[in-house]
Amino acid sequence: MTDPQRPNETGDFVTDARLELSGMLRDGLDHPSTRPVLVWGALGAVAGAALPFVSVGLGLAAGAGYKFYKRVRPD
Repeated sequence: MTDPQRPNETGDFVTDARLELSGMLRDGLDHPSTRPVLVWGALGAVAGAALPFVSVGLGLAAGAGYKFYKRVRPD
């Protein structure tokens, strides 16, 4: 059953992630997912700089990846 709050959700993670990413790339900062993903990426980069054995790039990827996943699969 399709969630009325997320009408484009197909149930397939790869398809949903592709649609979300293409929307983010098309709309830029006007897309509702872009800002939270960027903020979590920045927080991950700061945490990566503060933690030993974790680089800024890895922290950025982990933070942005986590929030992107939670935007595609909120449950």
